[in-house]
Amino acid sequence: MRVLTVSPDRPGACPTISDALEIAPDGAVVSIEPGVYREALRLDGRRITLSAAGEAGSVTVDGEAAGQPTIGFAGGEVTLQGLVVKGADHPAVQATRGRLRMEKCTVAAGYAAAVSVGDGARLDAVEVTVTGGQHGMVISDAGGTIEQCEIRDVAEDGLIIRLGADPTVRNCTVVNSGYRGVYVYQAARPTIERCEVSATGDAGIVVALQSGPTIVDCWVHDTPGVGIDVGRGCGGVVEGCRTEHTAEPGVRIAEGATTVLRESEPAAGRPKAGVSSGGSAGQDEQKVDELLAELDSMIGLEGVKAEVRSLIDEIQVNEWRRNAGLSVGAVSHHLIFTGAPGTGKTTVARLYGQLLKALGVLPNGLFREVARRDLVGQYIGHTAEKTSSVFNEALGGVLFIDEAYTLSRAGSTGGDFGQEAIDTLVKLMEDHRDQVAVIVAGYTAEMAAFLDANSGLASRFAKTLEFENYSPEQLVEIVGRIARNDDYVLLDGLTDGLLEWFSQIDRDQNFGNAREARKLLEGMRKAQSGRLRALGRMPNRDDLRTLVLDDLLVATR
Repeated sequence: MRVLTVSPDRPGACPTISDALEIAPDGAVVSIEPGVYREALRLDGRRITLSAAGEAGSVTVDGEAAGQPTIGFAGGEVTLQGLVVKGADHPAVQATRGRLRMEKCTVAAGYAAAVSVGDGARLDAVEVTVTGGQHGMVISDAGGTIEQCEIRDVAEDGLIIRLGADPTVRNCTVVNSGYRGVYVYQAARPTIERCEVSATGDAGIVVALQSGPTIVDCWVHDTPGVGIDVGRGCGGVVEGCRTEHTAEPGVRIAEGATTVLRESEPAAGRPKAGVSSGGSAGQDEQKVDELLAELDSMIGLEGVKAEVRSLIDEIQVNEWRRNAGLSVGAVSHHLIFTGAPGTGKTTVARLYGQLLKALGVLPNGLFREVARRDLVGQYIGHTAEKTSSVFNEALGGVLFIDEAYTLSRAGSTGGDFGQEAIDTLVKLMEDHRDQVAVIVAGYTAEMAAFLDANSGLASRFAKTLEFENYSPEQLVEIVGRIARNDDYVLLDGLTDGLLEWFSQIDRDQNFGNAREARKLLEGMRKAQSGRLRALGRMPNRDDLRTLVLDDLLVATR
């Protein structure tokens, strides 16, 4: 292995890094003496190591004035050891189609990513510190391992993982990013283990656009947005994570996501997700008020909100009576949710579970959503076993059975196996009345037939909450809220067009309500993409954020 020395002062050494690279063979190590080297390095197809000859941080490669990445390559294998790398409006370090290894480096950029890796490349980063940039690290269609790294003080997202990327991110810290701490989207599949995310401008960890990460034993705290936010259509696992001092809920999994949320013993003795280290007992009235405020912030559903508040009031008063030595009757926490799809039944069910936890009624408030396929087996006796297993997994929290009417004989296609599930549930709900809240949901008429499937079924539920269709005005408000959350702006005139559209479409029992609003917004996004591609110029930031009336007209053709 050949070693070339870089030093502007030492006789016989290469005065610049570029000079050393001109004569360095593949596999060589370029050993750089302490100092500041104002140059940009292009290493396409090279197999080379650039290493600080002194302590880590003693060598700075500054390409801020170069108008290109400070260190960049396509293909090859490049190792960077102990360097400080600075960039401006291009990534400080950029790799495509090759392998990049970084050890004990410090990286910063201006309005660009500090580290950008993509197009099938692999990044192995150990003890790397990012101290500034538009984004910290951007991993696109790439893999590798990122360990014991710190990303701090970036203008927007701290760590972006996208386009099917599947790196392992372990024991890392993301702090003080201007927008999201970690943004996983466009079918990315990373593993994020034992990481800490804090002091973001919005949410801590956001998962979107068909992604399926595995997020394990992470700690997200002090964020104005929710701790971990998983969008519709996403999957993966969130396990053993802790959220603290974030917006509620600490972990939000959107309707339509298949993400598995479960608790385990977190590493290094950290508490489980959402559990403070104090572990206080009894009612947490501040938490109750926060959750009720979140319920109130939902669009529409005035009748549902009033019913939930009455349930919470009853629970609180019962607790006060109990503390005063007065008698308290038995109370069921099982509920029936009826109404058309897309009216917020799943979201309200999650909040209800968290409210029961805050009131000291349930120990954890975890949410387990199931359907017929999760409860009904393929042969006699299998269904009771399967239903019991699911029920036991939900103990301490909420068991939410969507489209529950498919379990009844009239609504099922599987003989009496659905009836076996119903009969098993009736017994378990009574035996464990104080340990779980069962919520069944479905269309209003079909749920009436479901309740007739067992003579004791209806009596197990405390109340029925009817979720009404959203009005056209409320659907417009839903579109606007989703758009704002996704960094879009509705141009003047578009709101009137949306109101006209929602006022004229059919609203039968299959009308999707909020789902229709999301579907329409997705159509407008696609229309915007076609419009921007036809501009004949690079769209600016405002162009990218703005939806116009023409986008609606294209989406509704």
